[in-house]
Amino acid sequence: MEKQDKKTERNIHIGKLIEHEFREQGRSATWLAKRINCTRTNIYKIFDKGNIDVYLLREISLALGVDFFKILSQNTFEDT
Repeated sequence: MEKQDKKTERNIHIGKLIEHEFREQGRSATWLAKRINCTRTNIYKIFDKGNIDVYLLREISLALGVDFFKILSQNTFEDT
């Protein structure tokens, strides 16, 4: 059971992480939608996703100037 608890602790909701950074930067959904070539509505759907496509994550990382891959990687390999 302990291994399951550690795994659960390390899970990151990528949509919430993106949303947090997005709001910290004071960006609008329209701004991000234009940069990743999608609709404003889809930006809010991304915030609800626990995981997303690697290509989409790359586009969001570039648009926001944040290496979300590094954040996920660091979280995954902590305490291993």
